[in-house]
Amino acid sequence: MVKGLIGKKINMTQVFDSHGRSVPATRLQVDPNVILQVKELEKDGYKSIQLGFGKSKKPTKPATGHAKAAGLDFVPRDVREVSFDGELKSGKYISVDQVFRKGYLVDVSGLSKGKGFAGVVKRWGFAGGPRTHGQSDRERAAGSIGATTTPGRVFKGMKMAGHMGNQQVTTRGLEIIDLDKEKSEIIVKGSIPGATGNIVLIKKSKKEPKAYHEPEIPAVPQIGGEKEGTKEAEAEQKEAKPKDHGAETTEQKTSQEQEDA
Repeated sequence: MVKGLIGKKINMTQVFDSHGRSVPATRLQVDPNVILQVKELEKDGYKSIQLGFGKSKKPTKPATGHAKAAGLDFVPRDVREVSFDGELKSGKYISVDQVFRKGYLVDVSGLSKGKGFAGVVKRWGFAGGPRTHGQSDRERAAGSIGATTTPGRVFKGMKMAGHMGNQQVTTRGLEIIDLDKEKSEIIVKGSIPGATGNIVLIKKSKKEPKAYHEPEIPAVPQIGGEKEGTKEAEAEQKEAKPKDHGAETTEQKTSQEQEDA
């Protein structure tokens, strides 16, 4: 079966668990995906399927021909590849309930929000220079970036100011809290990359959900053993109770009266 689907981020919300605690969550619109192409190991060198999502308003001629080969009368707007098991054919639609279930863990990939050109304080969390002794222009500066004679240059990959965000980001191990088959929506626990309306790829995660174990409650010790308070215990107590030799029984009283007479 297919191991992922294309969806769209609707918005963030909150849900409440069984203990009444607020849990941050994200709603995802996962309309049925259509299979554009099935790639085989013998022909293409690897095994996967191309999934299409949405409808393109201004499709290109190559995209139109590719969609016609799959038997579609429209061109999908977004195309992604995912792995699969079994046998599938192009032109088939796959709904969200055929891939995911409530309680599954998923990995969500998408483009993060673009932040534009950012300095080192915002981009990398630098502390900046000292704010005393009149250094008003060094508060958010990066400072020194290299040595002198050795090596005599700046190493590649230095943390400096530059374009921030708008990168492919994957958040792993998000739990599916709820799944609505009629609305084709799923709610995942936590946040996902991207702004509202962004296209995301949802895959089954390799992580396994943590098993919940009930806390062990120690047994309360019973005074007098397991028979405490039972009929057997009361009978044993009566048998073990010492007899009062000072008291006279009815038979002893009757024999004493006959002797006196």
